[in-house]
Amino acid sequence: MSVKHELLELSPVMPVVVVDEADDAVPVARALLAGGLRVIELTLRTPAALDAIERVAAEVPDIVVGAGTVTTPEQAKQAADAGAAFLVTPGITERVLDAAFATGLPFLPGASTVSEAMRLAERGLTALKFFPAEPSGGIPFLKAIAGPLPQLTFCPTGGIRPETASGYLALPNVGCVGGTWLAPRDTLAAKDFGRIEELARQAATLS
Repeated sequence: MSVKHELLELSPVMPVVVVDEADDAVPVARALLAGGLRVIELTLRTPAALDAIERVAAEVPDIVVGAGTVTTPEQAKQAADAGAAFLVTPGITERVLDAAFATGLPFLPGASTVSEAMRLAERGLTALKFFPAEPSGGIPFLKAIAGPLPQLTFCPTGGIRPETASGYLALPNVGCVGGTWLAPRDTLAAKDFGRIEELARQAATLS
């Protein structure tokens, strides 16, 4: 199944978080939730990621935890087994697409061209990740494809900043944006979870 559009409406910004230490995952999730964001994408970019997903799923049930940067069929299954509620891919191959479907989880497949978006739409997927958003044309691109592909809704991610997020969110074919700025790695390294809560509170007000 594709990502339910309600998932894109949980928060205006979907935090995209890279954790180097699994112990940081629960405090980060709690900080984001306290700031008003009800979803978190933990990326599979570090060895700690699967453990982090498992801990958040078990200990912070009020936040919807997803696995990001799913690039192989094996990762799709591992993320599902760890307790991820949804999957996010930066792009898509047929094997990864089939594996994502096989998990039974909602998933947000990445697309950066019209052809990719059309191919995913053929498979019944109407909520997509637009990545990398800024290098791939950003707001002008999304405006241009809204006419021929009105059935698609996007979560743009990649290069978006707090000062540009509102421009994306104003588009009718954008459900939310992915934000890496909510949990900077230096802030995580400093265990400054109060700062993450503050950034989340600011992001929750974007529209």
